Amino acid sequence: MNRGTTGHTVPSIAGGVPCQAFVPAPLPPCPPLEVDNKLQGRINQAMLALGRLDAISTLLPDASLFLYSYVRKEAVMSSQIEGTQSSLSDLMLYEMEGQPGVPMDDVQEVSCYVNALNLGFERIRAGHPVAHRLIMEVHEALMTSGRGISRGPGQFRQNQVWLGGHRPDEAVFVPPPATHIADCWSQLERFINDQPEATDPLIKAALAHVQFETIHPFLDGNGRLGRLLIVLILAEAKVLHEPLLYLSVFFKKHRQTYYERLQQVRETGDWEAWLLFFVDAVADTATHAVTMAQQLNQLRAYDRERLAELGRLAASAQQVLDALFETPIASVNKLVARSGLTHATVNKALAALEQRCGIVSEITGQKRNRVYAYSAYIQILNQESP
Repeated sequence: MNRGTTGHTVPSIAGGVPCQAFVPAPLPPCPPLEVDNKLQGRINQAMLALGRLDAISTLLPDASLFLYSYVRKEAVMSSQIEGTQSSLSDLMLYEMEGQPGVPMDDVQEVSCYVNALNLGFERIRAGHPVAHRLIMEVHEALMTSGRGISRGPGQFRQNQVWLGGHRPDEAVFVPPPATHIADCWSQLERFINDQPEATDPLIKAALAHVQFETIHPFLDGNGRLGRLLIVLILAEAKVLHEPLLYLSVFFKKHRQTYYERLQQVRETGDWEAWLLFFVDAVADTATHAVTMAQQLNQLRAYDRERLAELGRLAASAQQVLDALFETPIASVNKLVARSGLTHATVNKALAALEQRCGIVSEITGQKRNRVYAYSAYIQILNQESP
């Protein structure tokens, strides 16, 4: 539906240049959303996919093992949208005190994303609402190292910013002036917390994401936090009980359409077109996550069966493989700590897993401080589409 612009512009100054900044109207949309049969059908498909995703714990012997790596995959993909070059392997190497193959700032930013996500879910589980305090805490965690530490962690921006273009008066979009952010956020917070009326959680997450990105309340980290906001809203509504829905891969793959839909909402008020894109992202992403969990479950069962050929080493190799299923890139010392085996036994098991089974590979080429990767596991995680 073409409602016309979803806000108004006010004069502002960015970098000494006069410009027109956009202040969004409060949610929900006015006139109300038109949910026709087409949109309702796609919403239903997304909700079915979310239901299967939320039941993912039934697909794996230990869902926490999948969560560890899947959360880190999301951190990598979300940060790559913002320009970092870190890979999943870089992050895991960094977390075990290895040396990543990219600039340290990049991998620190990704690690901060993991911490921010975990903090957000801890707060939701403790009963905290998605409100100002939680958002500030999560943003501070997101920006506590790397380049973010000098970009106002946990504080609304104090300056006018613009998106796209080399100067603000020719920008693709100019968010609200800093003096309007508190009011804009307060209005969004009321909507998220069902004031004055309740909104379906999936629709709420979709609309709130656009509004957050339009307000652009922070100097940096808005894209990552705006994507986190989606899963936090769904978790608070108990649509999801674990942090498993991440749309970064879909948004990255369809980046141009994503930005076009956001701007289309601002200029024409076509929330329905955005919703169609959003629920497709949810359905595709949730379906892919379930498929990935099934593949990992099958991989674990298949590789465990192969260990029988190792004879007396089979039991030790299984303990090492279980440790690698938890963290698929690990040093010998980490595997010793996780498996409870001796260094000598772990080294023998790794040699058998690498040379006789081809399940793991040593990735440093060194004789000391060796690091092993569960190659097939990493390949499954690195898949970007169903």
